[in-house]
Amino acid sequence: MSTFEQFEQHESNIRSYCRSFPVVFNQARGAELISREGKVWIDFLAGAGTLNYGHNHPVLKQALIDYIQNDGITHGLDMYTDAKEKFLETLHRVILKPRGLGEHVAQFCGPTGTNAVEAALKLARKVTGRSNVISFTNGFHGCSLGALAATGNQHHRGAAGVAMAEISRMPYANYYGDNVNTIAMIDKLLSDPSSGVDIPAAVIVEVVQGEGGLNTASAEWMRKLEKLCRKHDMLLIVDDIQAGCGRTGSFFSFEGMGIKPDIITLSKSLSGYGLPFAMVLLRRELDQWEPGEHNGTFRGNNHAFITAAAAIEHFWTSDEFAKSVQAKGKLIKERMQKIVRKHGPDSLFVKGRGMMVGINCPNGELAGAICKEAFANGLVIETSGNHSQVVKCLCPLIISEEQIDKAMTILDAAFAKVMAQDVNSAAS
Repeated sequence: MSTFEQFEQHESNIRSYCRSFPVVFNQARGAELISREGKVWIDFLAGAGTLNYGHNHPVLKQALIDYIQNDGITHGLDMYTDAKEKFLETLHRVILKPRGLGEHVAQFCGPTGTNAVEAALKLARKVTGRSNVISFTNGFHGCSLGALAATGNQHHRGAAGVAMAEISRMPYANYYGDNVNTIAMIDKLLSDPSSGVDIPAAVIVEVVQGEGGLNTASAEWMRKLEKLCRKHDMLLIVDDIQAGCGRTGSFFSFEGMGIKPDIITLSKSLSGYGLPFAMVLLRRELDQWEPGEHNGTFRGNNHAFITAAAAIEHFWTSDEFAKSVQAKGKLIKERMQKIVRKHGPDSLFVKGRGMMVGINCPNGELAGAICKEAFANGLVIETSGNHSQVVKCLCPLIISEEQIDKAMTILDAAFAKVMAQDVNSAAS
């Protein structure tokens, strides 16, 4: 029997990441993945941004072990539990209140990011009585039908099998370049009763577009977007599922921008431990749900409550962790810029914010080959972007500088080898 025969025989063709990383992993610690043969890889994927605090962080692991050994509630629907109470208190005290979001309340939905988006869109439509929603080019919000309608990616949208409506797609920040004011364009469309664009219930936006290719919105653009929402009585939904929980150097990606979203969606690294967990934060006056109107059997993952509270308490009670993320993000960006200068100053460039950065390549084939070469030499890293052309760093935020150095050395060598092969191929 081959190494992968059980998977190939019994698992659906839908599987994807395993095709890029054809190995059986059986252990993980911190920023490292380990195969069952004992080979070690530095993890620059981190569960697509789900493992900001690394694999099996000892503080979070111990909190979960203690809870399980004490026969803590595992599944409780949306009933009151000690675990939920502890999470809510910790979230409010450490995260929301200090950031001026103390009046936002938490809605626990199904434990996936796409369900948080579904809930946010549904609530916006319920509150406003309008059905249209603005989303942006290259945005990614999930693969269930409502979230998928707001997603730009053609590959994912093509699998829907039904028409997806009630979305007006607008150009993201700098979509047409630095000299085009996309907010003014949207304002013009919304102000013209003959534009064909209905006044929306909400605008949903990522401050950093993770799957879309690490496109970033400036603070100025976000402030203009919020002002536009107020002018046209639209709710502002920030999808912080991938860019949140510290990825950009602050807990929320929009911190310091001078905006206050009406609704925020969180998932991925919210549990801190890779446990399924999603949440919608909404202004209290928007909480117009009837009991159980948006429900789900697993809308209260108590194990995730425990690890999430432990993560917030451990990492976010001071600014020390945020500063370390900012410093590591700067280091990674500098090393990536060095790779660009060395291997492709005219064809490569660095994109992103914080520890959500990458190198834009001329095409997806080149980027994919670089990731494949890096994997062969001990680095798990993936691509993103409209043509999968961005080699994207999503490493755990707790990664050491030594591991960053090793990973960047592997990546540098991968660029050198693949770029040289590409040049030779073009010449022949």
